[in-house]
Amino acid sequence: MNSKMMSYIIKRILLTIVTIWLIITITFFAMKAIPGGPFLSEKAVTQEVTDALNEKYGLDKPIFEQYTTYLTDILHFDFGPSLKSRGRVVIDIITEGFAVSGKLGIIAAGIALTLGIIFGSVAAIHRNKLIDNTIMVSTTAFVAMPSFVIGSFLLLVFCVYWKILPANGDLPGGLILPVIALALYPTAYITRLTRSSMLDVLQQDYIRTAKAKGVSYYLLIFKHALKNALIPVITYAGPMIAYILTGSLVVEKIFAVPGLGRAFISSITNRDYPLIMGTTIFLATMVVLMNLVSDLLYKVVDPRIDFK
Repeated sequence: MNSKMMSYIIKRILLTIVTIWLIITITFFAMKAIPGGPFLSEKAVTQEVTDALNEKYGLDKPIFEQYTTYLTDILHFDFGPSLKSRGRVVIDIITEGFAVSGKLGIIAAGIALTLGIIFGSVAAIHRNKLIDNTIMVSTTAFVAMPSFVIGSFLLLVFCVYWKILPANGDLPGGLILPVIALALYPTAYITRLTRSSMLDVLQQDYIRTAKAKGVSYYLLIFKHALKNALIPVITYAGPMIAYILTGSLVVEKIFAVPGLGRAFISSITNRDYPLIMGTTIFLATMVVLMNLVSDLLYKVVDPRIDFK
């Protein structure tokens, strides 16, 4: 690793820290600006009890004191206790949710990247032919459909009409439909991205030169063209993987998957401040780190890229 790359990595890490701090700050003060509190929805809770709960969790202190206390706790990886899940801490809830969402996301991301690159390459190689037109029509349809439509359709067909798969993500085989629902959109998007990039690469001069020298067709496609065509895919893959790994809010809700997405929705509806903050920070950190990994992979795919 040369000094230029090391300097770039250090700068990106510093930028990551600043970005996460900004997200923490904005989220913290935005929540505090919303009228109400986490204990107002509790039934049969008197004002005295509410005041006692606010005092217990430090919500009665000045807002800037709460803010500085929270930042200090985060430095010690302490996200605090959940205000609604009594007796549980936020880090445990995030860990349990990510164990499910992570497994779901790794499978879905792997499927999306593999099929997307294959279909996109095939479509580019057979440009304007039947297989290309079929792939492009299919991917356009999947890109246009929101995830809740895809999830609801899969639920209706495989769980209600055919009854061959469970609708609950907790049951055996229950993760099959959520994986499909999560993978369809990124697969379609990566397919279109790969096709467009591959067509552009195939028009480059070095490809024509390689053809003129008699380089094997498959070697030309898979060693030279595809490698350089993957740069846009890598750019998209970073945030895509982070999003899938941390759970899709809609998909997990539809299939009752006990993942991080469901915990995040629950934290918002319950105004569970520590859980909202914890899940938001976790998601933001994943996105920023995956973007950093994507940027570093550029050098692996294309050694001509110079870090400045």
